[in-house]
Amino acid sequence: MRLGFVGLGNMGAPMAGRLLDSGHDLVVFDVNADAMRALADLGAATARSPREVADTADTVFMSLPTPAVVLEVALGEDGLVHGTQVRHVVDLSTTGSPTSARVAEALATQDVCLVDSPVSGGVTGAAKGTLAVMTACPDSQFALVEPILAQLGRVFHVGATPGLGQAMKLLNNYLSATALAVTAEAFVFGAKAGLDADTMVEVVNAGSGRNSATQDKFPRAILPGTFDFGFAIGLMYKDLALFAEQADTLGVPLFTGSAVRQLWQFARDQMGADADFTTIVRPLEQWSGVEVRSLRRAGE
Repeated sequence: MRLGFVGLGNMGAPMAGRLLDSGHDLVVFDVNADAMRALADLGAATARSPREVADTADTVFMSLPTPAVVLEVALGEDGLVHGTQVRHVVDLSTTGSPTSARVAEALATQDVCLVDSPVSGGVTGAAKGTLAVMTACPDSQFALVEPILAQLGRVFHVGATPGLGQAMKLLNNYLSATALAVTAEAFVFGAKAGLDADTMVEVVNAGSGRNSATQDKFPRAILPGTFDFGFAIGLMYKDLALFAEQADTLGVPLFTGSAVRQLWQFARDQMGADADFTTIVRPLEQWSGVEVRSLRRAGE
């Protein structure tokens, strides 16, 4: 099957690579010529616009950073909606339910189905094919795209209506962002009190406080001081803003969410939107005059 892929960033490039490795013909587009060249070296064909991708592929994937970019790629002057071959657009981005519904409605006028399918699991999961893939589309369409999505990770059919995949992804990222924010505060507290960083991780992961930050993000990117997990502070803040907007629309209060979002905004302003999201700990460290680092690894 010939597939298309638009958006070859930190997540898109490894996902596109997995589709190539699974034996599909692939045509790609990205505004970054170097990113396209890297996929071309692996055997992908390249296109000059999203529309050209949709002129040659039945199923086109999008992995894009913001709702505005998704709208432009899907519905703009050279967007996928104008393609002559495309019948399914699989959106792997995190855009929020309103954007997903808008894109689905516009594509449907051209007999194109939107498969709302955001993913979670980071760059490592994208490369290994171990992502959580949260898919919302009618049952009949899910049966067609599920075998392809399975190349990216574990696929969950969360509903028939585009937008439900986005809701699932936003609540997942809200939990992830909250875990990282409160763990950063807790571990800076521990460091200031005189506790060893490695010991804190070991104890918490053996007890009731363990979470995705203590099990993965702190040991992999914060304790060694590499801050290279592969997801930007600005994107996490964007996801929290989308979550808050939809929660407000639904009439759901976010007492904790308001504080979490405030800390992420502070970290973004201090570190820059492009900084790795594990650097959320650094403004807290600077404020407190301590660092949460592994002494054991520093001595190796």
